[in-house]
Amino acid sequence: FCELIIGDRQTGKTAVALDTILNQKALNSGNDESKKLYCVYVAVGQKRSTVAQLVKTLEENDALKYSIVVAATASEAAPLQYIAPFSGCAMGEWFRDNGRHALIVYDDLSKQAVAYRQMSLLLRRPPGREAYPGDVFYLHSRLLERAAKMNEKHGSGSLTALPIIETQGGDVSAYIRIRPAINVGLSVSRVGSSAQIKAMKQVSGSLKLFLAQYREVAAFAQFGSDLDTSTKLTLSRGERLTELLKQGQYSPMPVEEQVPLIYAGVNGLLDKLPVEKIGAFEQAFLIHFRQNFSQLLATIKKEASLSKETEEKIRTAIQEFLKTFV
Repeated sequence: FCELIIGDRQTGKTAVALDTILNQKALNSGNDESKKLYCVYVAVGQKRSTVAQLVKTLEENDALKYSIVVAATASEAAPLQYIAPFSGCAMGEWFRDNGRHALIVYDDLSKQAVAYRQMSLLLRRPPGREAYPGDVFYLHSRLLERAAKMNEKHGSGSLTALPIIETQGGDVSAYIRIRPAINVGLSVSRVGSSAQIKAMKQVSGSLKLFLAQYREVAAFAQFGSDLDTSTKLTLSRGERLTELLKQGQYSPMPVEEQVPLIYAGVNGLLDKLPVEKIGAFEQAFLIHFRQNFSQLLATIKKEASLSKETEEKIRTAIQEFLKTFV
């Protein structure tokens, strides 16, 4: 499985990948090797200080126990920057081929392409578009195709890749107004909801479509003040959902806690709450929910789906909390 993270400089691409690594702490705290997910982070062409800061963050969050960092910094020679992703991939493949699971982050492959271009020009190979050699796409495709899931006969291991590409003022991220660089309208997935548990699919099935409609309506709303009730509702709920989906860096959230929050937003339970209070509500509600509804959280986690009874309990819990929330 591969998922490309793409965007301009300083749009939070590394932040997404780093949060993904930190989120595996719970999986790796157990003793079952078949459930652990080992992480490989490949830094290509970055400053030494940036890599050092990243390692420090992993260390502070107790993530180095299950992580490997492969670094070919900006001060290293082009061949080392070219070979670093392949070295990291070989390490990830060891886990995959031995029946374990691994995640590899390539940060970023655009710098590897620059290093490969430098090598190719020195080797007098024919340059193509922007002086890149003609086989630069093959370079990345053969690397990413090594991310795979093995069948039972070969140990059932897996290697998941998160390649990062930096665009230079490209259209892909020109519309992004939030950090990190996730754009609901432009993001594409072949896997989609099949990677989610049923409970998440139940509450968030219409979320992406609604947010896309909200962005479309918001773009036109700034040109006119006379809006009908339906449009006002879309704008109002869209603002609250956008605020609700904001998440602090290095603060991963378990899926069973995401479900009641998204349920509250999608079903209009937060429509009367001021936008500026959504963040405070989220923090206070999670503390309240953990303390008073731990059994309900355990049920969502265990069953991975929402029965009508569970759904009604979530709705009641949210409504009762909103009465006391100021």
